[in-house]
Order: sequence, then structure tokens, then C-alpha cells
Amino acid sequence: MRRALRALANVLIVAGVLLLADGVTTLLWKEPISSLYARVQQDRLDDRLAELERSGPPASERRVLARLPDERRRLRFAARAAKRRLEEGDPVGRLRAGAIGLDEVVVHGTGGAELRKGPGQYAETSLPGAGGTVAIAGHRTTYGAPFRDVDDLEPGARIELAMPYGRFTYRVERTRILAPTATWVIRRVAYDRLVLTACHPLYSAAERIVVFARLERSTPTFGS
Repeated sequence: MRRALRALANVLIVAGVLLLADGVTTLLWKEPISSLYARVQQDRLDDRLAELERSGPPASERRVLARLPDERRRLRFAARAAKRRLEEGDPVGRLRAGAIGLDEVVVHGTGGAELRKGPGQYAETSLPGAGGTVAIAGHRTTYGAPFRDVDDLEPGARIELAMPYGRFTYRVERTRILAPTATWVIRRVAYDRLVLTACHPLYSAAERIVVFARLERSTPTFGS
């Protein structure tokens, strides 16, 4: 009986230490178990995105692209065609922000399953090149915490979206703290912009931090 109680006590102590370590790690960095899951998912998404980049648009779309007279119209067509093919959880493109060390594959959709894989593009918003608002959400403490330091993105910081059909560079204009009900932030506007959203403050969903960035440059990559 004493041995059993001693063994149980040791198990409880170890479990307590592990829980404490998990809590401290989450507080100082990010939640380790869900982050490992997200890393595995990101590796898989990276492979799928690379395949999309290698294969390029279907032959039927290439023929249409070849007939379009200017770069802007070709990008718009490629973006809209790419979105029609997307399903929830599919890789969309790669999001980079050097100022905060962000480099993640973005998935289509913002449901729980999608955001466990990485940052998620709001399905009701455009893809880069189609015009209007591109909006992306991400976790700050769990599942890799891709947007943990999004509050450090200052005006002028560069954000890049590398899509299978083009490269898009945005510059941060401003950051706002808003209520979760402020859905106007993802509405379409008359210019090309990128919106990043995440819960705020850390470890709370009471508010949302929203980063607004404006398109600075776009470069097509299809046919290169």
C-alpha cells in the first residue's frame, strides 16, 4: 500500500511539474503541444503549396491569361480563378513579416480546424490581386502562435504575401484595438489592402487587434 501511495504521489508530482512547465512556456513563448501539431501541419501545407507553385495554372487558364492585355487584369483573373478552386483548409499562400519573424503558410478559412493549421484567410474576402480587402486571422498563444507579436508591427513595416501566381508587398498603415463585433474591418474597400486580426490582449479574447496595411507592389509569377 505504501509503495502504491508513493508511486501515486510521484506521478502526481511529475504531472504537476509538467503542467507548471506548460503554463510557464505558454506565458513566456507559446503553448508547446499545440505548437508541435501546428508545425507538422505547416510542413504538410508547405509541400502542397510548393506543388501548386510548380504546376502553375491549368492550361485553360493559361490560354486566357495569354490573351489579357495588361498585368493588372492578368493578376485579377488568376486570383479569382485560384479562389474558385479553394476548399477550407487548403493552402493559399505564404505570409511573411520580417519585423516580427513571421513566415507561415496561410490556409483558406477561419474555423477552428483551419486556424489550428496556421493563419486563416477569411473566405468572404478577396485573394491578393483581385482587389479590395484580403483579411487573415491567426492565434497568438496556441497552435504555433503565428500572430503572437502582431502588436509589434509598426507603421511602415513590410508584409509580404507570396501566392502561386504572384508576389504582393504591403506596408502597415495603422493598428487598432476593437471589439470582436467590429466585422467592418474585413469589408471590401476601394483600394487593395491587407488586414490581420487576432485576439487581444494575450491570453484573452475580450478584444481584437487589427493591423491595416496597403498594397505597395505586386508582381506576377505565372509564366516565369
